[in-house]
Amino acid sequence: MLTHLVALLRPKQWAKNLLVFAAWVFAGRYTDPDAGRQVLIAFAAMCLASSAVYVWNDVLDVERDRAHPKKKTRPIASGAVPVAMAVGLGIGLAVAGAGLAASLNRTSLVLVLAYFVLQGLYNWRVKAVPVLDVFFIATGFVMRAVLGATALGVTISAWLLFCTGSLALMLGFAKRRNEFVTMGEARTQSRESLASYTRPALDAFVVIFAAGAAMCYGVYSIESKTAQAHPAMLVSAPLVLYGISRYLLLVFRFDEGGEPADVLFRDPHIWGSVILFIATAGLAISGFRIPFLEP
Repeated sequence: MLTHLVALLRPKQWAKNLLVFAAWVFAGRYTDPDAGRQVLIAFAAMCLASSAVYVWNDVLDVERDRAHPKKKTRPIASGAVPVAMAVGLGIGLAVAGAGLAASLNRTSLVLVLAYFVLQGLYNWRVKAVPVLDVFFIATGFVMRAVLGATALGVTISAWLLFCTGSLALMLGFAKRRNEFVTMGEARTQSRESLASYTRPALDAFVVIFAAGAAMCYGVYSIESKTAQAHPAMLVSAPLVLYGISRYLLLVFRFDEGGEPADVLFRDPHIWGSVILFIATAGLAISGFRIPFLEP
């Protein structure tokens, strides 16, 4: 039972919550112990909140999940975890996540509560509306980045938020594309919005938002206040471009993208570029200079 309860929390998906650390890195607060403690609390709060949402999703989508070739093995859909137990677990996770956010400040609490409202609207109606469904998911990613900033009491560049949103849209439409391809004619049994999508449209959406993410980070690495103060940030941009390019290769060649976290952990090119990106950005913000780049 414990194994099934852990699976219900989807700990692999907590990789998405690493966006909370963006403000901590780009604001150069990683040498501040208090800031480190605050951002870890924010990360834990978002892990609890997102797991609560996953539990609720599985409770609400149990019948559709049973019709899905992969989702039918999930703890609730398979019958391994009773619905009543899952509901109690979801409530407990939500209360704990909101409590941790409240321990940071009021703004962080409001943000986590807004995240719950967003997810509630998604499950109520929005998940059946094509395009809007993915935009709601992307908004959740942006909220993660904003939570890191509110936890530390710092500002975050609009370009970085646009990059985060574009990346989330790329991942979201790649996931819809994977479902559209792998589910075949039975696709609407698992997700209603798939009835309105087409393969060419999904291909175009993935490319559009991949290009948008690359452009936004490129501008951020040159024009943002952080980049102006630390010109070596420009070196981190090619790593973003490489990671995006590698992801597109996997999506269009192997129809990957159904579980973005699985792609991240499985492909050494992607997780390697993520690690190098973090190291490069941290080095630039720590004061590393490149002689031929103007301060």
